[in-house]
Amino acid sequence: MLSLLYQEGPSTEGIFRRSGSAKTCKELKEKLDSGAEVDLACESIFVTASLFKDFLRNIPGSILSSQLCDKWVSVMDQGNNEEKIKSIQRLIEQLPRANVVLLRYIFGVLHGIEMRSEENQMNAFNLAICIAPSLLWPPVSSTPDIESEFTKKISSLVQFLTENCCRIFGEEITSLFGEI
Repeated sequence: MLSLLYQEGPSTEGIFRRSGSAKTCKELKEKLDSGAEVDLACESIFVTASLFKDFLRNIPGSILSSQLCDKWVSVMDQGNNEEKIKSIQRLIEQLPRANVVLLRYIFGVLHGIEMRSEENQMNAFNLAICIAPSLLWPPVSSTPDIESEFTKKISSLVQFLTENCCRIFGEEITSLFGEI
């Protein structure tokens, strides 16, 4: 999925904003869940993007860990960018290794899409609005007002992560997929 998003996302206007066919997504998710072979290259990239966001939303406790939710939310209240980056790196060190590996690939994809935002209309802000709710959610449900404020803070964090991913994860993030 990520490889396809890396390949096609940068040239696709509104990637992650437009949803794939709900029926197709449901059918493919059922096939994937059953372990069947699925050739996503034959599907719309919007279906792949929708399936990927659904995958992220189904990670128990979220990829950024709901246990660290308060710490993630407070990162953007910190001083300058250097302090924010160091705080983010300390939080990343507390995540399971599998989460960190997946995050590196996710932000490698988002970085590639952002680099061509003139073409695809998906700058870091737009990407964050679309993907942030799939990366972290509060451990307990709350009122719509509190959830709205939370979503804004997490979107701001994901925008910062996207804009600074090379400094946070290392420059090699831009070549994780090799020469596709």
